[in-house]
Amino acid sequence: MNILLLGGGGREHALAWKIAQSPLCEKLFIAPGNAGTAQLGENLPFASTDFPRIREACLTHRIDLVVPGPEDTLVAGVVDFFRGDPSLTHIPVAGPSASGARLEGSKSFAKEFMARHGIPTAAYREFTKADVQKGKDYLATHPLPIVLKADGLAAGKGVIICQDRNEAIREFEEMLLADKFGAAGATVVVEAFLDGIELSVFALTGGESFVLLPEAKDYKRVGVGDKGPNTGGMGAVSPVAFADAAFMDKVTERIVRPTIEGIVAEKLDYRGFVFFGLIKVGEDPYVIEYNCRLGDPETEVILPRLTEDLVPLLEQAARGQLQARPVDADPRSAVTTILVSGGYPGSYQKGKRITGLDQVPGECLVFHAGTSGDGDGVVTSGGRVLAVTALADDLHSAKTVSAAGAEAIHFEGKYYRDDIGWEFF
Repeated sequence: MNILLLGGGGREHALAWKIAQSPLCEKLFIAPGNAGTAQLGENLPFASTDFPRIREACLTHRIDLVVPGPEDTLVAGVVDFFRGDPSLTHIPVAGPSASGARLEGSKSFAKEFMARHGIPTAAYREFTKADVQKGKDYLATHPLPIVLKADGLAAGKGVIICQDRNEAIREFEEMLLADKFGAAGATVVVEAFLDGIELSVFALTGGESFVLLPEAKDYKRVGVGDKGPNTGGMGAVSPVAFADAAFMDKVTERIVRPTIEGIVAEKLDYRGFVFFGLIKVGEDPYVIEYNCRLGDPETEVILPRLTEDLVPLLEQAARGQLQARPVDADPRSAVTTILVSGGYPGSYQKGKRITGLDQVPGECLVFHAGTSGDGDGVVTSGGRVLAVTALADDLHSAKTVSAAGAEAIHFEGKYYRDDIGWEFF
């Protein structure tokens, strides 16, 4: 079959790498892709939210399956676009409708959904510009720390954890009155802080049934030891040491299954990935957030552990034919280290030439995130530039090899964390 993958980041390169291995994939197209995906298929020069160009590409290239990668594409309604165009309705799309994608697109909707279906999460309240003073009064007596979340999509950066009330009030005002996160912050969710350790769990659903992919833990803070501002993700590990069978049974029965049953009960058109951002408090799991797609950089660490063909799973989910069963996973440990541009997550320069890709240890996989081709070479084109993944018999060995791969690559301003997985050592 001919497959169209939408997106151009590290997640999409990892998906392209896995999809291209399938004997079912005759030709792979990626829109817009990056310098890495260009080695696996044909990049198409348009954005993943350019629906008219997507339609044209599907008809021109006789596409048999569409796989949307990024959340903005799903929240914008790419699935609804296919459902509503008679020339495209025969093409299965592995993703939720815009209605289903509200689980990520609106923190407020997600919290209300969890409340309706008894899914454990932190207590919360929400505020808009119209009730700023009520929000400030609420924050003035709120227990510390205080979690502020932009309701909408903010590229993984819309969450602020405040250690004192003055800081919380200042950030709250900047979000609502100074448009710190633009339209994404038009509603702010104030959430109780949960003290625990986080992990990411991924389900693929075709409607009423689901399968679980390998779990992961990502590292959002830019600095070593989880210091500094949040980023889109500086690295990830899989499996997660504390996510044993007993804990994962709780995750499945208390969170994943009630979520899928809630999607069915509310008649949300949802066929694709559900990302559960979880926190373990004591021995119990709680939901921090939902995403309507795979995570980034978690995709780069879990897909190398998936030992079976991904394409049949995607097609079955998209057609509503997926059956619940265990998936085959490599028991070894995987670590992903992200290389970022100098200054990230703040302002950074692009167009820096990348060298050393041919010097990376053979045990590493290198997934491109913010790169583009420049003649015979590759240059930086984003904040997160490359993801270096290594598989090994234990986490420490995987981390060592991944960090060696990161060190072998060079570009002006390169930065990476060399402590991914630090709390497990």
